[in-house]
Amino acid sequence: MSAQNPTVGIISLGCPKATVDSERILTQLRAEGYTLTDSYDDADVVIVNTCGFIDSAVEESLEAIGEALDENGRVIVTGCLGAKPEQIEAVHPQVLAITGPAAYEEVVQQVHDVTPPPPHDPFVDLVPPQGLKLTPKHYAYVKISEGCNHRCTFCIIPSMRGDLVSRPAPEILDEAQKLVDAGVKELLVVSQDTAAYGVDIRHRTDFWQGRPVKSNMTGLVEQMGRLGAWVRLHYVYPYPNVEEVIPLMRDGLVLPYLDMPLQHAHPRVLKAMRRPGNIERQLERIEKWRSEVPDLTMRSTFIVGFPGETDEEFEALLDFIREARLDRVGCFQYSPVEGAVANTLAPQVPDEVKQERWEAFMETQQVISAEKMQAKIGRTLDVIIDEVDEEGAIGRTKGDAPEIDGVVLIGNGQTLQPGEIVPVEIEAADAYDLWGRVKH
Repeated sequence: MSAQNPTVGIISLGCPKATVDSERILTQLRAEGYTLTDSYDDADVVIVNTCGFIDSAVEESLEAIGEALDENGRVIVTGCLGAKPEQIEAVHPQVLAITGPAAYEEVVQQVHDVTPPPPHDPFVDLVPPQGLKLTPKHYAYVKISEGCNHRCTFCIIPSMRGDLVSRPAPEILDEAQKLVDAGVKELLVVSQDTAAYGVDIRHRTDFWQGRPVKSNMTGLVEQMGRLGAWVRLHYVYPYPNVEEVIPLMRDGLVLPYLDMPLQHAHPRVLKAMRRPGNIERQLERIEKWRSEVPDLTMRSTFIVGFPGETDEEFEALLDFIREARLDRVGCFQYSPVEGAVANTLAPQVPDEVKQERWEAFMETQQVISAEKMQAKIGRTLDVIIDEVDEEGAIGRTKGDAPEIDGVVLIGNGQTLQPGEIVPVEIEAADAYDLWGRVKH
């Protein structure tokens, strides 16, 4: 226990959007005088920011809550799983309080209830202007909206986070500017549905630093791209307006990296998922984007074993993967999350069939990924440095997002610093990672 200022620990699970929520909570508590700790022993209270997207995430969240209770005993729960408090209370009735996602003020008040803030003026001037971050100093997640207007049948996020609510563009750009001023070299734009940014405020035009800014994805990220940092887009729903951001990638204002969850490739399955279903049109778009931006890296995620998925429909998905030749691909076996509409649309695919399809999918994509990585050998690529030790440095290309994509291992990078962007000549590759040396 802290002998002076009350002390708070946090466990942050789930996606980058949850990381942003945790950062906001910690920034407020730090400004009020709380001391932050990464030790159970030192904490007067522990916050667990949970994920509840799929069954494995729910299990991980419940295990984290249990560990915090065992090690500390004073636990406040927030996040997506908190939208179903009865699920938490059934396993861990001794938690002190539960809130859903993005409940910043409620969480801070719950901390006050457990351990009141110290009786002095908040030292806001001692908190970094960009707030406290859980990521390394050289990159940061910027959340541009909350919630989602889609009702995909496999997803329960709207029931947890609600409908789309876009942040005002000037507020986002102020945050981005402060991050860049503090030394951030890479801004990762996140939301539930990045391409939909601004639809709830009718894409109004705001002003930032005397310049008009259209409140849509393109207008926002164009201004972010002028701040001097890498700008990377995540969770871009395949709307037609994606075409507008491709020229920004071509012109270097936004990284040539497009994270677009497509989920499947067969029209019937996509219709059952309530997802866009014109795959031929999607293939044409991908070809067009690559013609405009030859170095475009495309990341996507897919679901195999969706209820009712037939062998023929799965083969159609494999055919799409072979033809689209996406750079980065994640694949999940369908999980019947409680509350998902898809659970009752058709009979569940047997677990052993899901596993077989997942393995076939990953084997198919691994061949494509390996070929694409081998094609980078001999090229010189810009790499942002994440880590440095006595063996060299680890970094990422413009086509690699932190934590989910591959890395570049640099044998002669011992003198580099995290956040540096350096030219690296690629000498070797496998299906996921690259090896190279700084080109002087």
